[in-house]
Amino acid sequence: MDIHSKLEAQGRVDQVLAFQSELSFLEQHELLILDDAQNTRLQSYHAQLLTSLQKSYDVDLNSNEKQLTMGMKIASFIGALGLAASLFFLFYQFWDKFALLSQVAILVATPVLGLMATYFISIKETTGYYAKLMALVTLSGFVLNLVMLGSIFNITPSPNAFFVWAVLAFFLAYSTDNRLLLAAGIFSIAFFISARVGVWGGLYWLNLGERPENFFVAALILFWVPAFSHTRYAGFDSIYRVLAMVLFFIPVLVLSHWGSGSYLDFDRDVIEGVYQAAGFFFSGLLIWLGIKRGWLDVVNTGNVFFVLFLYTKMFDWWWEIMPKYVFFLLVGLFAILLLTIFKRLKNSLGESA
Repeated sequence: MDIHSKLEAQGRVDQVLAFQSELSFLEQHELLILDDAQNTRLQSYHAQLLTSLQKSYDVDLNSNEKQLTMGMKIASFIGALGLAASLFFLFYQFWDKFALLSQVAILVATPVLGLMATYFISIKETTGYYAKLMALVTLSGFVLNLVMLGSIFNITPSPNAFFVWAVLAFFLAYSTDNRLLLAAGIFSIAFFISARVGVWGGLYWLNLGERPENFFVAALILFWVPAFSHTRYAGFDSIYRVLAMVLFFIPVLVLSHWGSGSYLDFDRDVIEGVYQAAGFFFSGLLIWLGIKRGWLDVVNTGNVFFVLFLYTKMFDWWWEIMPKYVFFLLVGLFAILLLTIFKRLKNSLGESA
């Protein structure tokens, strides 16, 4: 079996269960009936396959197990938040009682112990829930400890902290197959790159939000990271692309209404017009690229931002000059028009398939 992750294993299980359900339907309506030998071989193969996948990847074999798995994911996330908050308040509750050397030793030892615990838990526990929980706690403790070390020694804030946090977040994400930690790493490295771009442009790094264009470089790099093989980490490529599009389109949306925040040395109205056009163009371009490459996540995200740009532009054009009931009527009509377009696009894709 060419399966590299739990997500792929679960997809294979769902495929088998769907096949069994369809085969049962065909047999009931006497459209396809297997003889006893074929039926026995098929059932034996499926039983061995499902048993192997469940043992190796802890997959869900029915809807009840899927609901329990979702509950376990939620419990794991809440547990990680609770332990991280507990660690935070524990430090601040008793921090003044420790000498300087003890404080430094605790801050250095905490993330190291967290990494060791994550490693040993990942070896002993095959499902991965406890390892992911411990990884989240480790990253939270590391971020807190780095901030507190800076406070103790009065270190000048630096964007390099985001780079260090990103390195640990990426390491833990790929080690424990944790998509939440991957998102944390992506945002951390995006802030680091954007801050550096701002510094190169003569801006103090903490004021990087004053120039939203600083995020464009990070968005472009992150969008194409999945071009490298991610077959072992199902779902990671979608997170890279979606978050990269968010990091690109939100600054475009901001600059389409706040031209004075741009590096461009043109009239404010011209800058806003350029970014409004860029929002429509790039969202449409990415929808086309997503359809061509089969990237459903890119298509959906492009649709969201295209509609967002459209409705904000409608608001700018018509909100002040027409009655509110007419405005919302036009909004409804545009929604119906988009629905019709998307439906025809879906039908054409189905015909080509």
